[in-house]
Amino acid sequence: MSARRYVVIGGGAVGGALVAQLVPAGHDVVLVARGPHGRAIAEHGLVVRRPGRVDVVDVPVAEGPEAVDLRPDDVLLLTVKTQDAEAALAAWAWQPVAGGGLAADLPVVTFQNGLLTEDLALRRFGRVYGATIAIAASHLTPGEIVSPSLPPAVGLVWLGRYVAPADELQDELVADLAGAGLAAWAVPDVRAQKAAKLLGNVGNGLDLFVGDDDTRARARTLLRQEAALVLEAAGTPLPPGGELDRGAVDFSVLAVEGHVGGRLSTWQSFARGASSEIDYLNGEVVLLARRHGLEAPLNAAVQRLLGPPAEVDGELPRPSLEALLATDRLLV
Repeated sequence: MSARRYVVIGGGAVGGALVAQLVPAGHDVVLVARGPHGRAIAEHGLVVRRPGRVDVVDVPVAEGPEAVDLRPDDVLLLTVKTQDAEAALAAWAWQPVAGGGLAADLPVVTFQNGLLTEDLALRRFGRVYGATIAIAASHLTPGEIVSPSLPPAVGLVWLGRYVAPADELQDELVADLAGAGLAAWAVPDVRAQKAAKLLGNVGNGLDLFVGDDDTRARARTLLRQEAALVLEAAGTPLPPGGELDRGAVDFSVLAVEGHVGGRLSTWQSFARGASSEIDYLNGEVVLLARRHGLEAPLNAAVQRLLGPPAEVDGELPRPSLEALLATDRLLV
């Protein structure tokens, strides 16, 4: 085991799942998590509900960058949501590192959905590694995550140096993740994987709409098709076939007692009363369309319907799928 320590910034579903795999694999990890969630983990450990069992993972917890004594061999894993990435990067970049230097000199791995965070990180950090993660983990209860998949593929990660040649650390990070129970691949251009993930993410918000499964599936297809046209017009790279390459990995989502599966990260954010990524998922498509003289009316409609505050009179927003599909001037 190397002297490398992982500083996981954000204890939600992704950050919690990484902690739940890296710590038992023997890696040195510190988790940065605030509020009731962070306090519960600090006091009782991270409760990880898995298929057939419940684990408790003991991990040091810090409330913020000022509570972490950074080391030269640290790697920052940024796992907050996209809408929180700028504030987190600004808070961490100028923190001192033992022996001299700043956190901006350390490698940072960005796990966010969408296409924005890597450039936000590159503004301050010299070594940015983008990571696209496909994982079924969820976080709704303070101190707890649900991780419904089992090794060797608790989740799938495509990781690469951002706008720079691949290096030795990229391969070491992938090896650490693979050794911790995730399927992981080093990729030459992580922007392509980010874009492929975005094509799926534009349907995340549909969990919050009222309607039957067939209508939901049609809306998901139309959102993806519209997003694909916009990405093509923008010259955004995609993997062959526009899909994430899972190789021969069998990634299964299993039942966890007391857990209702299939609810994506956007639903989870609304359920917790937190802000959502909609502006950086469907809103990313809208931004690219406007930059290239196009419109993305269906993605814009999702953004407008889910953009207001996540909770109104204690209820989650429940717009209609039929009303969404009545949007005029669809590109597809």
